Amino acid sequence: MDSIGSRPGDAPGFTPEATVTINDTEARAAAERPRAAVRPPRPSSKPNGQWKVDGTTPLNGNEEWKQVDNGLSVRDRIENIYSKGGFASIDPTDLHGRFRVWGLYTQRKPGIDGGRTATLTPEELEDEYFMMRVRIDGGQLTTEQLRVIAGISNDFGRGTADITDRQNIQLHWIRVEDVPEIWRRLEAVGLGTTEACGDVPRVILGSPVAGISADELIDPTPQIDEITSRFIGDESLANLPRKFKSAITGHPSQDVVHEINDVAFVAVEHPELGIGYDLWVGGGLSTTPRLAERLGVFVAPERVAEAWHGVAQIFRDYGYRRLRNKARLKFLLAEWGAEKFRQVLQDEYLGYELPDGPAAPQPLTQGDHVGVHKQKDGLSYIGATPIVGRVSGPTLAKLADLLETHGSTRLRTTPHQKLVFLDIPEENVEPFIAGLDELGLSARPSLIRRGTIACTGIEFCKLAIVETKAYATAAVLDLEKRLEQFELPHPISLHVNGCPNSCARIQTADIGLKGQLVTIDGEQVPGYQVHLGGGLVNADRDLAGPGRTVRGLKVAADGIADYTERVVKRFLAERDVAADETFAQWAHRADEEALQ
Repeated sequence: MDSIGSRPGDAPGFTPEATVTINDTEARAAAERPRAAVRPPRPSSKPNGQWKVDGTTPLNGNEEWKQVDNGLSVRDRIENIYSKGGFASIDPTDLHGRFRVWGLYTQRKPGIDGGRTATLTPEELEDEYFMMRVRIDGGQLTTEQLRVIAGISNDFGRGTADITDRQNIQLHWIRVEDVPEIWRRLEAVGLGTTEACGDVPRVILGSPVAGISADELIDPTPQIDEITSRFIGDESLANLPRKFKSAITGHPSQDVVHEINDVAFVAVEHPELGIGYDLWVGGGLSTTPRLAERLGVFVAPERVAEAWHGVAQIFRDYGYRRLRNKARLKFLLAEWGAEKFRQVLQDEYLGYELPDGPAAPQPLTQGDHVGVHKQKDGLSYIGATPIVGRVSGPTLAKLADLLETHGSTRLRTTPHQKLVFLDIPEENVEPFIAGLDELGLSARPSLIRRGTIACTGIEFCKLAIVETKAYATAAVLDLEKRLEQFELPHPISLHVNGCPNSCARIQTADIGLKGQLVTIDGEQVPGYQVHLGGGLVNADRDLAGPGRTVRGLKVAADGIADYTERVVKRFLAERDVAADETFAQWAHRADEEALQ
């Protein structure tokens, strides 16, 4: 997944109490529960490392090396020293710290089981190969760019390629010797890996249908472009307390999971000021989830970059730096509240008041853009599902050929591990869909396939405890057969995560599976803790909230299909059809026995 989190055990897990019935009061309480899980640091004689409060003296090892030399500077050493000397020549601080800023992260050495993840050091866990994350702001790609990524995958990454849930493409098996050539190829077509990981501004999520959807309120591409051109690679923002995640959408489906980003802009129409954005701050999941909050302001399009920069600077100057597991922006928001955050943003960083603004209405359509949809110009865009985001270099190259054969050169990645293909003429829609099917992508997927995402898992990730993509893929294929005769009322999201860090957003899924070692029939095996009934605001849900955790409910890693079949069939048998009850609503009211 598109997240580098803390090592397992850095922070306590989140296990909200279950509700028995769902009414308006309880639903709202459930929606607030992630916020309650995030508390500011307790008053202490020790400073929290807030630069504007405590000074800039480093309070831990990470802060020390970041002040000595931030991650942007390591590129020169990669190109001129490490790529020539090989893995053994890499300085450990560069390897485990600064490399991340350039999208490089050592992958897990094969053969180390999940029971050793928390006991071995990073040096013991890591292989001499890297995960490389190709940064794709707004998810916008051309077929030329896709071919370059495919070529890199085939030439240097053993054919690996995963679409992440942050619109990036992630490669594996990368050698440091090959990194300069990879950068040369990427940058020749306008791509790169700058600040794809690390304590920096990560990729900016953008609506996958920006500029082409007939329904969008505004095209956010100019705002994304301004932020990336002005601030990505800016040394003044290359030493943040932790990762900083951003999202911008102009589409009414709110298709960028804005509630779980550090800063997000959601298109809204102001009754007097016209179309602009509603500003959200302080979201994030991991082991202590918290949903973002509205600041209640209206941000005009021409002021989005300034507002984004102001929020990033607040995080830099006031964020907690002493403890890394308490360093995300959400912890500062928990201390300040939205009102104070807004005031500091206006007074100290913008120098002007932002007007009050309305909240965006609830989405009326799904935000994954799967299926066939009309563009504003009469052509069609087609959203397709690769199972759990896993593709390959050869598949990406074939997709580029397929798209061009049917009259287009543009595609998008999505925050849901999907691909959206733009500009398809009407007469080519069905032939193009047939071609996608041949490549293992479906524009008309089952609702189970459509709703399933998975993180990288133990195959490559040093933080993982359990395999994810292989188990999730097998489960999807199995469930499509087992549930074929049942009509699901809506997509059921199944999110599979290999550790507690929630890169696959387990707390916001209908069925969220958190990787851990579980005891089943007296034997400890790889498995998952189950969270049920979580979700973000969407066409079927008017309030975001976390899943319910049933005490003792664990599933073996190879038992995903068995459990999902069982709980989905129980839902179909017990749901209130007349009220159009969703899986999440049912999961929160159901007896624990029904959820086993």
